[in-house]
Amino acid sequence: MDWIALGLSLRLAAATSLTLCLVGIPLAAWVAYSRSRWRPALEAIIALPLVLPPTVLGFFLLVGFGRSGWFGQWYSRLTGGGSLAFSFGGLWVASVLYSLPFLVQPVAAAMAGIPRRLREAAWVLGAGRAETFLRVVLPLAWPGIASGIVLSFAHTMGEFGVVLMVGGDIPGVTRTISISVYDAVESLDYGLATRTALFLFVFSFLLLSAAYRLQKRVLLS
Repeated sequence: MDWIALGLSLRLAAATSLTLCLVGIPLAAWVAYSRSRWRPALEAIIALPLVLPPTVLGFFLLVGFGRSGWFGQWYSRLTGGGSLAFSFGGLWVASVLYSLPFLVQPVAAAMAGIPRRLREAAWVLGAGRAETFLRVVLPLAWPGIASGIVLSFAHTMGEFGVVLMVGGDIPGVTRTISISVYDAVESLDYGLATRTALFLFVFSFLLLSAAYRLQKRVLLS
């Protein structure tokens, strides 16, 4: 087992899930409640990672993160010559974009399923929109939020195409556990590849089982 790659993947998945909570939950609320004519376009953009080949998304991000890309140039000026390409920061940004629909979609569905009368009752009792969101919407949408966090975490742990395109295969810097499996197969070390793949399989299964059990318990409570 490549423990360094495993630790990097866990750190990347945790950072991605935390960022998605901060960015994705407000975005999901807008998707759930907005009546803007731009909503379908935004939903399509959010869902793009579900249908785009990972190598295509990774290629676009690599070009954008490079020193010739507009985002790469802006980041280089901001950090005094730093680069997102082939760095952990690049993996983090790419993972947030790639896993965005895995959090936004279940959270938006959970929020949309909350009866409007509950929010209206909070408004009648004097609660503002922000207070209603924090004290009514978020608690009731918790099963969807928990599912989104787990799905985004598990999805980040299993990323391959995007992280390989954006970060390459630098030990201790961008080599994730999924890339470690690929390296083991390339070097014909099928024993290591089997152990790592089985670990990821069991880890993902237990993580998803715990999330669905929690969601069922919350719904029955």
